[in-house]
Amino acid sequence: MQSESVLTNVRAPKVVRARRLLKRGLRQADGLFLAEGPQACREAAAAGRIKELFVTPESFERYPQIVELVEKFHGTVTVATPTVIGEFSSTVSPQGMTAMASMWQNSPSETLNADSKLVVALAAVRDPGNAGSVIRVADAAGADGVIMSDDSVDLFNPKVVRASVGSIFHLPIATDQPILDTIAQARALGMQVLAADGIGVALYSGVELAKPTLWVFGNEAWGIPPEILSAVDQVVSIPIYGQAESLNLATASAVCLYASAQAQRVI
Repeated sequence: MQSESVLTNVRAPKVVRARRLLKRGLRQADGLFLAEGPQACREAAAAGRIKELFVTPESFERYPQIVELVEKFHGTVTVATPTVIGEFSSTVSPQGMTAMASMWQNSPSETLNADSKLVVALAAVRDPGNAGSVIRVADAAGADGVIMSDDSVDLFNPKVVRASVGSIFHLPIATDQPILDTIAQARALGMQVLAADGIGVALYSGVELAKPTLWVFGNEAWGIPPEILSAVDQVVSIPIYGQAESLNLATASAVCLYASAQAQRVI
């Protein structure tokens, strides 16, 4: 496989189209988003979602499997300089490739249904790095899916995609959902609803982790709003045995989700 001529013009129409996708409104208008780095691009390519892959000559030679996957699903491959790729990167180091990928929409029923055992709800999680990291944790813990509230960050924000390290392509994620409605739906399905917060019953005492569970995680700075805390079955805290003031959202979600995942697999 040989690379084509290298794109060097930062004002080329296809570069302008890609740069549009850094803005949420334009992403939604185009139905496309950016996936940066080999891992995200590999997963996007395997899912058949890449419309165009921008790749440096070095990465073209280093990752032939990704290039082949893109072409298998009829995507376009454009070899470009790092400067060109940097024009539409949300990071200083785009790792040699960025893809324009097609959006999708999962319905809440794909994530939350009679077969669900472990589901994550994000309530007003605005930080894209936090949202992407929790999605990655949910994927690793074998969760059935993620539901994002209507006041959370855009799922297709490049920083969310990058922080998920490809996990957004692995499990259903419903977006723009009112959290109180999600809680009601989970309860109607017989699931317990737990909220992770600094003040609550200790995770490893008094919590039946083996039950089908909807875990609610909130904004790292503000926590979970009182009206949501009052709507859940139990507010759960993670014991802090050392001197740290708290755990960040990604770490807290990992502790909670793995506790549930392990308990559910023991029974």
